[in-house]
Amino acid sequence: MGKMLTGAQIVMECLAEQGVDTVFGYPGGAVLNIYDELYKNSHRFRHILTSHEQHAAHAADGYARVTGKTAVCIATSGPGATNLVTGIATAYMDSVPVVFITGNVSTDLIGKDSFQEADITGITLPITKNNYLVKDVNKLADVLREAFAIASSGRPGPVLVDIPKNVTAAVAEYTPKEPYKYKGPNDLPIDPESVKKLAELINSTEKIFILCGGGVIRSGASERLCELAHKLGVPVGATLMGIGGFPCTDPLYTGLVGMHGTKASNTAISECELFLAFGSRFSDRVIGDSSKFGKKAVIAHIDIDEAEINKNIRAHHHVRGPIDEVLDMLLPLVNPPEESLAARRAWAEYIGSMRCGALTSKPVSGDRKLTPKGIVDTVYAASPKDTIIVTDVGQHQIWAATYYKYVTPGTLITSGGFGTMGYGAGAAIGAKLGRPDMRVIHMTGDGSFRMNCGELATEEFYNLPIITVIFNNGTLGMVRQWQSLFYGGRYSQSTLDRGPDFVKLAEAYGIKGYDLYTTGQLAEALRNALELGKPAVLNCHIGINETVTPMVAPGKPITDFILQDIDD
Repeated sequence: MGKMLTGAQIVMECLAEQGVDTVFGYPGGAVLNIYDELYKNSHRFRHILTSHEQHAAHAADGYARVTGKTAVCIATSGPGATNLVTGIATAYMDSVPVVFITGNVSTDLIGKDSFQEADITGITLPITKNNYLVKDVNKLADVLREAFAIASSGRPGPVLVDIPKNVTAAVAEYTPKEPYKYKGPNDLPIDPESVKKLAELINSTEKIFILCGGGVIRSGASERLCELAHKLGVPVGATLMGIGGFPCTDPLYTGLVGMHGTKASNTAISECELFLAFGSRFSDRVIGDSSKFGKKAVIAHIDIDEAEINKNIRAHHHVRGPIDEVLDMLLPLVNPPEESLAARRAWAEYIGSMRCGALTSKPVSGDRKLTPKGIVDTVYAASPKDTIIVTDVGQHQIWAATYYKYVTPGTLITSGGFGTMGYGAGAAIGAKLGRPDMRVIHMTGDGSFRMNCGELATEEFYNLPIITVIFNNGTLGMVRQWQSLFYGGRYSQSTLDRGPDFVKLAEAYGIKGYDLYTTGQLAEALRNALELGKPAVLNCHIGINETVTPMVAPGKPITDFILQDIDD
């Protein structure tokens, strides 16, 4: 016989069952019963109050990425729930496990345009793995358990549970249960014949290129991928979500692929004979003109999600399954003939000869005017090597991905699939709370930071020593770059010739701010911020016409560069 509990109390017990100790959110009328129980259960759950529901969603996202746990975010009905939508879509596109719990109006008011009512399950249906409207308190516990199981199973992702207010007040019997793993269509056993065929392709081919996608990091397969690459001695590139899954300092690493891919990576894709894509969904930013992508290669796609196979690129061979498990099966079967060693080495040297200066670390010498690479190099030199870099979206995101040398998987936290400006501050908060032992640096642009700077209040209140580095070029930089290249220099609504003064803004929140113009000033400010161990805002002024290089025009072959690699 279980205990009789209210719906709100059942929510608490189900969170405890799942090992949850941190919850992100923002209260409101429809979730007051839940928040009253959070108050009573403050000894079990740490609640983080952000300045906006969207950033609570991003904070939960960042927390999930750095811990590997399923995170929890709570918001009220109507505008509280709809403010989560961008964060839910961000988590969905990047395969991040978050359970979103929203309140709704009482069941007798649903569908009557009631105050603060929104059909949040209908709104989020395309951007969740599953969602629920729980009208019966007797079903609430099992729905929450299933939500956690689905969020973390197979290819992870967000799940939403919408609970009307009267359900949180109603009483039902609660009996504790152990968490369980959900068995979905992507949890079928790996086909050993498909792995054997993959090994045969690898053993019989010399010009091989490996693509490290986000699935490599998600599945904890980075060490195994490194073992495969070094066993073969072949070059490795990365998608934006895959950066850090293969060490950026490794001589075999060739950098990003696709629209902002390096000459080395994009040439390798175009000239290889076997293209091994691990945990990548072949987005448009990776493949460019799909009719010209990897035309000389046999394309082998290894991914956990059956839906991604042959969706954007037709694969000649595929293996469906978790990347770590596939590699465990594959590695013993990979034994290329000794006589092919010279040819493989020559191929790797040929691709390696195209590596640009962006892939090598240069010490920052002297006190020079700030440039994008100068900022990243200075931050890299001053930071512990397991520092977590969190970005927003825009030019600074690609500079951070291109110039920083990630050697630990999961230390670049960014919105890859949805491209969410405003993601960074919330995600940095979640990352720091999830890994308090690691340094967190938030790299952002002045356009992105204007969208989330209110979260400085959260950083200050919870004393989170997050260092915010603003690439301040006085413009929406990536928009301006496209306007320069494709719109005749007509800078429509992209120049940010207005406030705020970010240093004064930081001080208004009780945070130290710095206006910086040279690498020497930046290095000193970084030292001060690191020593203080408190939040800081570093406002780095750069030229308005700085560009992201290299670049391929959208929809063009990925070797058709309109902007080339730079060496500095």
